[in-house]
Amino acid sequence: MKYNAVIFDLDGTLLDSVEDLADSVNMVLENMGLPAYETEKYKYFVGDGLHKLLERTLPPEKHDEATIASCSARFLEIYGKRAANKTRPYAGIPELLDELDRRNVKKAILSNKPHPATVELVRKLLSNWKFDFVFGERPGVPKKPDPASVFEIVNAIGVPIGQILYLGDTAVDMKTANAAGIYAVGVLWGFRKADELIGAGADVIIEKPLELLKLL
Repeated sequence: MKYNAVIFDLDGTLLDSVEDLADSVNMVLENMGLPAYETEKYKYFVGDGLHKLLERTLPPEKHDEATIASCSARFLEIYGKRAANKTRPYAGIPELLDELDRRNVKKAILSNKPHPATVELVRKLLSNWKFDFVFGERPGVPKKPDPASVFEIVNAIGVPIGQILYLGDTAVDMKTANAAGIYAVGVLWGFRKADELIGAGADVIIEKPLELLKLL
């Protein structure tokens, strides 16, 4: 099979962003007089959208919608100022994107990060490469693992499902790919481990970004 398009997750797949995410949430928590978490724990807190991230870091008595909404606004304010402080593309990602551009492979990004933050981070750190679509979590659109945004991308780029690869680092990504009927590529340089990806339906596991080229 020849693959002519790749849909990428963002955090943990293209960008090593966990430190800036952790620092921003910890600032929200500390401002509320709550304990912070070590950065490593955020590799398992993130991936399911901002609402779920805050539910996982706030104590149960703080899960009311008013508190979540207030913390969301505060997080976005903080994160908007520091999202690119420590975040960088993973080693090998620039070279992979260069080669995909050279081969005219269509590319899209689908994240559960809020859409404006997703677009801004891509603008700051990935503007050297052409992405046909960049989608974060958008109001009124189900977030991953619902395949709605995948189908939106597929219909717009005009590449058949069978000619698209989906690249991600979490179970959510593998479930998204499976729900859409797209070949699921789990990556080991991100936030999660192989057993989670395989258990969630990964068709193949790769250890380094340039290994993706073998699949093309």
